[in-house]
Amino acid sequence: MLVAGVDSSTQSCKVVVCDADTGRVLRAGRAPHPDGTEVDPEAWWDALRAAIAEAGGVADAAAIAIGGQQHGMVALDAGGRVIRPALLWNDTRSAAAADALRAEFGDAELAQRTGLVPVASFTIAKLRWLRDAEPAAAERVAAVALPHDWLSWRLAGYGPAGESPRGPDLAALWTDRSDASGTGYWSARTGAYDRGLLEAALGHDAVLPRVRSPLETGGTTAGDPRIGIPAGIPIGPGAGDNAAAALGLGAGVGDAVISIGTSGTVFGVAEHPVADPSGTVAGFADAGGAQLPLIATLNAARVLDTVAALLGVDHDGLGRLALESPPGAAGLVLQPYFAGERTPNLPDATATLFGMTLASTRREHLARAAVEGLLCGLADGLDALRDAGLEARTATLIGGAALNPAVQRIAAQILGLPVRIPAPAEYVALGAARQAASLVRGAAVHWVVPLLAELAPADEPRIRAQYRARA
Repeated sequence: MLVAGVDSSTQSCKVVVCDADTGRVLRAGRAPHPDGTEVDPEAWWDALRAAIAEAGGVADAAAIAIGGQQHGMVALDAGGRVIRPALLWNDTRSAAAADALRAEFGDAELAQRTGLVPVASFTIAKLRWLRDAEPAAAERVAAVALPHDWLSWRLAGYGPAGESPRGPDLAALWTDRSDASGTGYWSARTGAYDRGLLEAALGHDAVLPRVRSPLETGGTTAGDPRIGIPAGIPIGPGAGDNAAAALGLGAGVGDAVISIGTSGTVFGVAEHPVADPSGTVAGFADAGGAQLPLIATLNAARVLDTVAALLGVDHDGLGRLALESPPGAAGLVLQPYFAGERTPNLPDATATLFGMTLASTRREHLARAAVEGLLCGLADGLDALRDAGLEARTATLIGGAALNPAVQRIAAQILGLPVRIPAPAEYVALGAARQAASLVRGAAVHWVVPLLAELAPADEPRIRAQYRARA
């Protein structure tokens, strides 16, 4: 039996068709998304259909589910039409709107009600921006969806009258708990929408997607035989991208996941909801029945990009140089806030290099300081999750930078946990496919995730002590 999973990310749409028993990918397709921080959702719909076609269709799939970028605001009118281009998570024009909501309610109350303290990324801030900046558009909003909600709805045949076989049934919208938990008006603690916060943001109430349980079918495909989508395939509840990645990796309680991409994320599966009034930890839910507390950093792999370019080497060359330097980089410390920073919340900060002496200012020490600075920032995020109640027993590193041997070895020295490096894969799409397989089986399925490396902790406490003293 086969199942299909989708990752509709900021940059592209990926589709995998997998064996439901093992998770082995048999076919895959991909299509790009437009650049920018606001996008017409129709571009996502076109990319989904193109990626399905490139994957050879999903006619043989027993179920399909969609994982997608979180927080994006898809505003619909009463006729199911998109009112304006969707604001994506990385659109920061809503920063002042987030500040206004925090001033009105207070950080502690917001964290208690939803597990989040609003920042520009979250949907609630984007709705407040719409209310203030485009009031005529805000008044037309009849329903608010997230990117993966809207794509699932379209796949099920809903949409504007005359453009979709099942028409503009807004009540048919659905989502899952992980993506709902990133809106700022749904609580992982209560499992319910906070309508008062929605109205405070948008200015009035609106239809919100029904939050489906992990093994609940959202709908069925309406079918488009031209691109290999037959009618009647069950569609899963879907998930936000980080929660789908956790599913794809098979992460459970006690597992921390560290994603080192352009930006960095640290998240873990926890049993109890998190409410951090400082806003450092976002109290998201996972795609099962647990929680997924998360922190995000702005500086991750691009720290290595920047220093590698300065030294005139590629990432492999940077890693080799770094391993020629001892732990602590001979006293050289890089505070890597090249793009400001979100965790800690220092948007105007800059990067700083400490400890430059005649002995320490060498290529290999700078290379190692870059890797140590990057990982110390992520380790600080992991500590914040621990302070919020996460009991981390392992650390799984994903993202392109995680394949660098220097990053792997130095992570084992800094994190104080066993470090696992899974084989590169489209883990968001695989997580969606695993959800689809569980939907068909009626219970959670477990797939083996192949590991490239597994490193025992090799604590070098002086690295973080030096970083804390300097940075």
